[in-house]
Amino acid sequence: MTGSMEQGISQTHGNTHILHLLVRLPRSMEAVWPALATPDGLASWFTAADVFEPRLGGAITLRDLGEGRITAWDVERIAEYTLVSGERIRFHLERDGDTGSALRFTHEFQGAEDSRPRWRERFERLLDALDAAP
Repeated sequence: MTGSMEQGISQTHGNTHILHLLVRLPRSMEAVWPALATPDGLASWFTAADVFEPRLGGAITLRDLGEGRITAWDVERIAEYTLVSGERIRFHLERDGDTGSALRFTHEFQGAEDSRPRWRERFERLLDALDAAP
């Protein structure tokens, strides 16, 4: 399975960094959604979700990242996780042609590192996980 990632836009405002990526996936939104918004799906390519209440305001704990809340939730379209640390991870799915999806991804965090290489690696794992799915 092949997908593509654009170069992305990285912005810095003081100590806050915001990364925006567009990832084109050769699977339908319905096929991609579980990978972004279920504990098993997240664990298959990103990190384990030890606590996951799938609703707006629901609790979430992402292993190795921390706990927080689901701050945006539109089933099969938008999942946003905001951690106590202030880190925000947003997945926004859109249709892309007849059979594909476009994932508009945002990562907002504090610190000096460039998160692009790490997220590119994760999205490669997402493509592999989607390829392995029935």
